[in-house]
Amino acid sequence: MFDDLPPDLDRLHTLRVWHTLWLQRIDAKIAALTRHQAEKERGRRSRPAPPEWIVELGIGERRPPVQVHAGDCYLAGTRRRPVDRDEARRLLTAGLTACGHCRPDTTLGITELSNRPSPTAAATH
Repeated sequence: MFDDLPPDLDRLHTLRVWHTLWLQRIDAKIAALTRHQAEKERGRRSRPAPPEWIVELGIGERRPPVQVHAGDCYLAGTRRRPVDRDEARRLLTAGLTACGHCRPDTTLGITELSNRPSPTAAATH
C-alpha cells in the first residue's frame, strides 16, 4: 500500500489542523450560500404578483394618464400606477391610448379601439 503521509506525529497533527481549518472554511461557505439561497427563495415567494393592468402617467404636477398597458409590459415607463380591469376598460373607452406592444384593448375585448384612428392622425386629414 502506498502511504504518502509523513511518518512523524508532529507533521501529522499539523496536517490535521490545517485540513480542519479548511473544512471549517468550506462548511462556513456552504452555510452562507445555503442561507443566501433560502433568503432569495423567501423573497421570491413573498413578492407581490404584478398588477394585471397599469396606467403610464405623464409628467407634471397632476401626472395625467398617458397610456394603458398590461401589467407585465416592459414598454411601460417608470411613472405608473396599477389599475383593475374595470378601470383599464373605462380609461380605454374614454379615449386613452392603448399600448401598441401589449395591446390591452384587444385583450380586454375592446375591438372598436383597434380600428379608431389616433387623434393626431385624424387632425392632419
